[in-house]
Amino acid sequence: MLDQHNEIAGERAKGISLRKQPLLVLIGPTAVGKTALSLNLAKTWDAEIISGDSMQVYKGMDIGTAKIGENERDNIPHHLIDICEPEAAYSAADFQTGATEAIRDIAARGKLPFIVGGTGLYVESLCYNFQFAENGSDEAFRAEMEAYALEHGAEALHAKLAAIDPPAAERLHPNDQRRVIRALEVHHMTGQTFSEQQAGQKKESPYELCIIGLTMDRAELYRRIELRIDLMLQEGLVAEVEQLLKHDLAPNSVPMQALGYKEIAAYLRGECSYEAAVERLKRDTRRFAKRQLSWFRHMKDIHWFDTSENFHNNLSAIHGIIAGKFQDHLEYTSNQSF
Repeated sequence: MLDQHNEIAGERAKGISLRKQPLLVLIGPTAVGKTALSLNLAKTWDAEIISGDSMQVYKGMDIGTAKIGENERDNIPHHLIDICEPEAAYSAADFQTGATEAIRDIAARGKLPFIVGGTGLYVESLCYNFQFAENGSDEAFRAEMEAYALEHGAEALHAKLAAIDPPAAERLHPNDQRRVIRALEVHHMTGQTFSEQQAGQKKESPYELCIIGLTMDRAELYRRIELRIDLMLQEGLVAEVEQLLKHDLAPNSVPMQALGYKEIAAYLRGECSYEAAVERLKRDTRRFAKRQLSWFRHMKDIHWFDTSENFHNNLSAIHGIIAGKFQDHLEYTSNQSF
């Protein structure tokens, strides 16, 4: 067995693919418990984690994105965290490229690549190798939509998308102005909705996928979301947003549109009270979690687990699913019994 393990590892190191590359994926809404489980699975299966979160790529956005700290990672390598300055643009296509490179690097060292995150488009585009259409851009149209949002608000801009592409509007938060405008721009330039483009993807994965999805009783999930936000505020979310504002970022920049940052920035600019900002943040995060679940439920191949139930039993079942899925890949072996 050891000789066969070494032989396969050697073939992989030479870049010779004997079969599809195994890829472990953990998804679920915010506050459902992905981080704690990801560390357990990574240790057990000798994996390295690739963040599938669109906001954790940004430096200086730590508390509001629930980014795992260096001292919390238990010596498990984490990729695609803190790779962009707040001023930079970062897209699903950028993530797909970066994550693909990380998967190759991790696999070449004999480790199991492991995607963990809640940004549905990012994770799905990687798992099924979406081809992003090169539709170009219409800067005048973008400027028009940005001006419309400034005058009428993010909800009004989101309503424009809902009128032409309800499925995309359901999946995108009104605060995600960059993607809302891009979805409108795609329709403006091609006559085809963003959802129609997504539906046209083949949904055939280049990977041997094992996707674990976490869910939870809705009332309990909302309670956990509110507790998490209270903790973020105690840990210094307001000060973190103050630091970002010192970058003199445009109102439509990614950090200033991000959940948790947009609401607190409005308070710091005197546009609302602290209490109103916190209440809005809790409301918007609940809505965001609902959109996350809606996105993931349109995906296939997911093994769902309810974290409200006996999670010890769930944990054994999850390990069993991973073992069954990757049993033919002898280079991946569990480091502990379960």
